[in-house]
Amino acid sequence: MQARKKYVLLGLCACCWLVLFYWGGGVQLRLLRLLTRQQGEVVRPWPNWTDRAFLPRYAHLDELQTDPGTAESPRQRRQAWSAIYKDSRCRMETCFDFSRCRRRGREGFRVYIYPSEKNDRVSESYRKILTSIGESRYYTSDPREACLFVLGIDTLDRDQLSGQYVPNMDERIRGYPLWNDGRNHLIFNLYSGTWPNYTEDLGFNIGQAILAKASLNTEHFRPGFDVSIPLFSKDHPQKGGERGWLVRNTIPPRRKYLLMFKGKRYLTGIGSDTRNALHHIHNGKDIVLLTTCRHGKDWEKHKDARCDHDNLEYERFDYQELLHNSTFCLVPRGRRLGSFRFLESLQAACIPVLLSNGWELPFSDVIQWNQAVIEGDERLLLQVPSTVRAVGNERVLALRQRTQMLWEAYFSSVDKIVLTTLEIIKDRVFSHISRNKYMWNSLPGGLLVLPEYSTHLAHFPFYYLGLGVSPGQEFTAVIHAVSPLVSQSQPIMKLLQVVSKSKYCSQIIILWNSEKPPPSRSKWPPMPVPLTVTDGRRKTTSRFLPHVAIETEAVLSLDEDTVLLTSEVNFAFLVWRSFPERIVGYPPRSHFWDPLKHAWGYTSKWTNDYSIVLTGAAFYHRYYHYLFSHYLPQSLRTLVDRTSNCEDILMNFLVSAVTHLPPIKVAQRKQYKELPSPQGTKSVPWANPEHFNQRQECINTFANWFGYMPLVHSQFRLDPVLFKDQVSVLRKKYKDLERA
Repeated sequence: MQARKKYVLLGLCACCWLVLFYWGGGVQLRLLRLLTRQQGEVVRPWPNWTDRAFLPRYAHLDELQTDPGTAESPRQRRQAWSAIYKDSRCRMETCFDFSRCRRRGREGFRVYIYPSEKNDRVSESYRKILTSIGESRYYTSDPREACLFVLGIDTLDRDQLSGQYVPNMDERIRGYPLWNDGRNHLIFNLYSGTWPNYTEDLGFNIGQAILAKASLNTEHFRPGFDVSIPLFSKDHPQKGGERGWLVRNTIPPRRKYLLMFKGKRYLTGIGSDTRNALHHIHNGKDIVLLTTCRHGKDWEKHKDARCDHDNLEYERFDYQELLHNSTFCLVPRGRRLGSFRFLESLQAACIPVLLSNGWELPFSDVIQWNQAVIEGDERLLLQVPSTVRAVGNERVLALRQRTQMLWEAYFSSVDKIVLTTLEIIKDRVFSHISRNKYMWNSLPGGLLVLPEYSTHLAHFPFYYLGLGVSPGQEFTAVIHAVSPLVSQSQPIMKLLQVVSKSKYCSQIIILWNSEKPPPSRSKWPPMPVPLTVTDGRRKTTSRFLPHVAIETEAVLSLDEDTVLLTSEVNFAFLVWRSFPERIVGYPPRSHFWDPLKHAWGYTSKWTNDYSIVLTGAAFYHRYYHYLFSHYLPQSLRTLVDRTSNCEDILMNFLVSAVTHLPPIKVAQRKQYKELPSPQGTKSVPWANPEHFNQRQECINTFANWFGYMPLVHSQFRLDPVLFKDQVSVLRKKYKDLERA
């Protein structure tokens, strides 16, 4: 009993000692700190690398002037977000109705735009977005066919202080009978929140709608559901857009300046910390980081001691000159996570160095951004110079090249930004026929790779070289016939014999576009390869339909009156096997810019260069048949069918847009020259003066749809080795090509 009392007493003593130590020690520590502060000593703990305040400790507090009242804890941000977006856990499987998209199989992905209401103000940027959707192959004017719905109300700018802010959004969208809590709806947004916190509040409940938003925070991004888009200005082009700058300045990989930035400096509020500290790493030599306080109405009232000096330094350098001559471009966050600097640096082949913690990068679902940008940490600004100096020349060149690929494939126009958004959503809906990461991150880009054709890389001509794959050793000849068969001496009969004698010919398809019905098989000559006659339905574009009968990768497109030798066919086919992504053929044509008419012109004159090879006698890959029929808009194909003209020019536009390369002309024994002829001559297409004028108009119509001129000039022609060399004819493989 005595022992038990002894142990209880010892336990109580120990507890009392711990309590006294805890409270008494804490009081002593607080007193010690108070005394040291009174003596003028400042106790500064060792910097914590994960502490957001690490960088400001190396700057004076009066320089940064961050308003402490604007800071939010992570819990507060999550609570604000959950109050605005009640469906923050949405995924395609839970908040999207797939049945609306599968009513018509693969053709089921259609997008409907709500009609704009009277007196609705629509910004220039949103008008471009709606135009891109309306002109796309996915648009439908019938909501019953739609898989996806887009509001006609402008939702891009949801800053309540903006003149483009649209009020009463909740009331308006609830009045739509198809709203259905936002299910299967797509909402575009560039600006959200307002001063001082700039939260991601859109001012209305998006429900289960997919959000295509700029400056998306990773905490709020719903993976596999939302789409992060880039911030772009109202001046961003609708179509085409300027090409990247790397083609003009490729070597050396490093430029005059190592790192640059020129932009606003925020004295207070969110986004001010990083920009206020940039002067610490600016050296005015190879690192030029310029900020100005001169923005906003009341900037002079709030300027600090450094503003005047910064403003003078800011004016010393030209922004475009810095952009053209810098290897790395700093892209710090502004008031929001995204910045116009991002797209500007991509175009300029200036490697973006991102300082925007928590930013979900544009199209992050499909783009591998580690191959194009360097992601830094706002808290580790002082490490940026040493980081970029450590990047080797090979890596610099690879990063710069990737910026150009991404710029031209997805960001150079509003059209491409919108279509990329739609294609990402479409790949989610039809995941069994979707693009893989390689397709999205290699030339020519995901928009020009249609997974409905195939999901295998080896089925696309532009991947052959990278995969080490060679195209097949046979071709299919497709002959476009428009004249009735009345004689065995017609040119098409001789052409059949010439083509069928090629050891590389697998089959011949005659596309019958004559007004009279095709003759029976007995009327055609016997041949060593299969012959198929198919109805072209008297449409000029039918020659480029993706005919299921074409089993080979190579297609030899021929007009019925083409005159060729078997050796010419063989040589051209072997050349095509070395360039399977291009058009390889015989008759060349060219385009030019007419400064007097301010328009593009078309010519068939024999000159020292060309940009078109007519498909009346040319090889190309069969994938271009599918791309011609499913990528190009119906309006262009209707133009071709209505005029019975220009289909060859349109195919050249398409292939050059994919490859950014010219076609290839090969040696030819017989020369063709297409000139406008006076009326009253033979009724061949080029004998009609209107035929030539139509081709002039087609060039401009096609360039307008593409948004730029994709045709590329070339002075390159391929001839057989020993062609016209002064050696024995017996040593020449293609000696027939030299006979007149």
